[in-house]
Amino acid sequence: MPPPSDIVKVAIEWPGANAQLIELDQKRALSSIIREVCDGWSLSGSEQFALRYADGPQLYITEQTRGDIKNGTILRLAISPGRAARQLLERIQSHGIDARLEALKELAKLSADATFAAEFINMEGIGTLARLVESGTHFGEMLAFTLTAFLELMDHGIVSWDLISLSFIKQIAGYVNQPMVDVSILQRSLAILESMVLNSHSLYHRVAQEITVGQLIGHLSNQEIQTYAIALINALFLKAPEDRRQEMASTLAQKHLRSIILNHVIRGNRPIKAEMAHQLYVLQVLTFNLLEERMMTKMDPNDQAQRDVIFELRRIAFDGENDPTGTEKRKALYSKDYKMLGFTNHLNPALDFTQTPPGMLALDNMLYLAKVHQDTYIRIVLENSSREDKHECPFGRCAIELTRMLCEILQVGELPNEGCNDYHPMFFTHDRAWEEFFCVCIQLLNKTWKEMRATAEDFNKVMQVVREQITRALAMKPSSLDQLKNKLRGLNYAEILRLRQSERMSQDDFQSPPIIELRERIQPEILELIKQQRLNRLCEGSCFRKLGNRRRQEKFWFCRLSLNHKMLHYGDLDESPQGEVPFELLSDKIPVSDIKSVVTGKDCPHMKEKSALKQNKEVLELAFSVLYDPDETLNFVAPNKYEYCIWTDGLCALLGREMGSDLTRSDLDTLISMEMKLRLLDLENITIPEAPPPVPKEPSSYNFTYNYS
Repeated sequence: MPPPSDIVKVAIEWPGANAQLIELDQKRALSSIIREVCDGWSLSGSEQFALRYADGPQLYITEQTRGDIKNGTILRLAISPGRAARQLLERIQSHGIDARLEALKELAKLSADATFAAEFINMEGIGTLARLVESGTHFGEMLAFTLTAFLELMDHGIVSWDLISLSFIKQIAGYVNQPMVDVSILQRSLAILESMVLNSHSLYHRVAQEITVGQLIGHLSNQEIQTYAIALINALFLKAPEDRRQEMASTLAQKHLRSIILNHVIRGNRPIKAEMAHQLYVLQVLTFNLLEERMMTKMDPNDQAQRDVIFELRRIAFDGENDPTGTEKRKALYSKDYKMLGFTNHLNPALDFTQTPPGMLALDNMLYLAKVHQDTYIRIVLENSSREDKHECPFGRCAIELTRMLCEILQVGELPNEGCNDYHPMFFTHDRAWEEFFCVCIQLLNKTWKEMRATAEDFNKVMQVVREQITRALAMKPSSLDQLKNKLRGLNYAEILRLRQSERMSQDDFQSPPIIELRERIQPEILELIKQQRLNRLCEGSCFRKLGNRRRQEKFWFCRLSLNHKMLHYGDLDESPQGEVPFELLSDKIPVSDIKSVVTGKDCPHMKEKSALKQNKEVLELAFSVLYDPDETLNFVAPNKYEYCIWTDGLCALLGREMGSDLTRSDLDTLISMEMKLRLLDLENITIPEAPPPVPKEPSSYNFTYNYS
C-alpha cells in the first residue's frame, strides 16, 4: 500500500553524525519536526536550527516552501537563518582578514536565499556592506564577494534602490572607470549599476553623471564583461528621457559602437550565448525605436521646408541638375510629375504623409533613396512613369505602404520583450541600416510588381507577397545586407507561389468523397505517430532558463520524461547543457499519475503577477505550468515557440488529452498529405493483369479495399 500523500521519505544530515531517515509528515509543524531531529542527535535549543536542502542552491525550508520537498530528498540540519545572519554580520566586521574573507564568501552564497536575506536585511546588513564598499579598503576576492552579496540581497526587492547613497554610486562607478580592475569586480559593478538604472528614476540621473558611454564601449573588447557592458548601455538608453535618447544615439554612433559590436561580439571568436543575443536584440529594438517620433509625425501641408523635400524628389527624378528657371516654368506641370511619382494625391502630395504610421518616416526613406541611391531611384520612377499598359508600379504609394509594413515587421515603437533573442546581425553592418533595408525592400517590391504583372487593383495582393518575401528572408538571419539581397532573389514570386502551394498541402486536390474517406482512415495512425514523436522529445528533455530580476547570471534547469513515461525528472544546472542530461543529475521528480492538468499563458501561476507588463508579452506566449497533487505547480517558460508546442502537446498526450497546438495541426496536415500522395501513387503504379471483361453492375461509390501497409 503506497504511503499517504502527506508523508515524504527524506534523509537528514548533520556533520559528523549518521544521517537520519525519517518519514516527514507535511501536516506537522516544521518546528516540531526539527525538534525531533535535534533530539535524535542530542542537540539542545532546536529553535536555533532549521532545515536546508543538501544539494543545489541549498535553500532554507520554511512553512511556505515545504511543499516542494519530494520523496528521496536529502536535507541538512543547519543553524537558523536569523542565527546565521547574526554570526555572519559579526564575522564580516571582524579584524581578521581571513575570517572576514570566509564570512563574505559564505554570505555571497547565502544571500540568494530569500529567507536568509530577509533576516540579514532586518539587521541592517545592507548598510554594513555598503559602508565596506564606500571605505575603499576592500580589494580582490573580498570586494568581489561583498559586491555579489550586495547584489543578491538587493535583487530580492526587500529594500528600495532609492536608499543607495551617492558615495556608494561613485565608488561602484569608479571600479568601472578604472583601467585595471579584476574581471569579477567589473562584472558585479556593471550589474549593480544596471539594476540601479532599471529600478530607480533618480538613480538613473546619478549613474548617467558618473558613467560615460565611451567608458562602457571601451569594455566591449573584453569578452568576459562585454555582455554586462552592453546591458548597462541598454539600461541607460531605455531609461533616458525622450530628449536625451537622440543625443545618446549620436554619441554611440560617434564612438563607433555598431562596428565594435560587429567585430568584437557578432564576429568574435566565441559563440553568442542567449544573454548576449538578448542584449543585442534589446539594442536593436531601442535603436529602431528612435524612428518612432518621425513615424508618428504627420506632415504639415503648409510647412514649406517639408514641401521642399517633395520638390526635391520630383527634381531628382525629372529635372537632373537644378535649374531655377526651368523649375519656375514647370510649376504648372508639377501635378503631372507627382502623378508619375506614384502619389495618391498628386495635386497636393503632402496629404499622402498625414497618416501615422508611417508619417514623415516614409518621406525620410524616399529622400534617402533618391540621394544615396540616385540611379536606382531614377530607374524605378522612370521605368514606371513611362509605361502605358496600366502595369506601372506607383512609387510614392508603394514607398509609404512599405515603410508602414517594415515598422510593423520590426515592431518600431514597441518595448523589448523579456526572453526574446531575435536580433538580426545584418542591422549591425551599416550605420544607416534602417534606410538601407528600406532601399533593398523597395527594389524587391518593384521587381515583384513586375513579376506579378500587377495593376493598381492588385496593390494589396502585391504588398502581401512582399511582406511574405521579407519575413521569410529575415527568418533566415542573413548576416549582411548583401546576403539579404541574395535571399530575396531566391524568394521571387514564382517561389512564393510554390511555397504557398506546398504549405497548403494541396488540400484543394483532396476534397472528393473517396479521398476524404482515406484521410479519415489515415488520421488516427498519423496522430499516434505525432504523439510518439512528442513523447520521445520529452524523454530527450529540454533546457529552460530561469527568469529573474537579473539576467547576467543565467540560471538554467532541465526537464525530461522517464523512458517508461511514469516520471517527470527535473533539476537545476549551472550552465546550458550540450545534449541530454542524465537522470542522475536531475534531483527532483513528479509522478505522472499526480499531474492534474497543464495550463498556459496568463493562467500560469508564475505569469499572473507579470502579465500586465508589456515587456512580458512574449514570455506570456511561451509560458506553461504543470499542476500536480497536492496543489503544486512546475512552471516553465519555453525558449521558443517550437519547444512550447512540443512540450504542451507532449504533456497533453501524456495525460490522454487532445494535442491542439498550431505545430500539431501543421504536422498533421503535412504527414497526412504525404501519406495520401504515397498511397495514391501506389494506386497509379498497380499493374492490373488481363482478364475477361467484368460483368456490368450498378455504379457505386469508390471503396478503398487495398492494404497499403
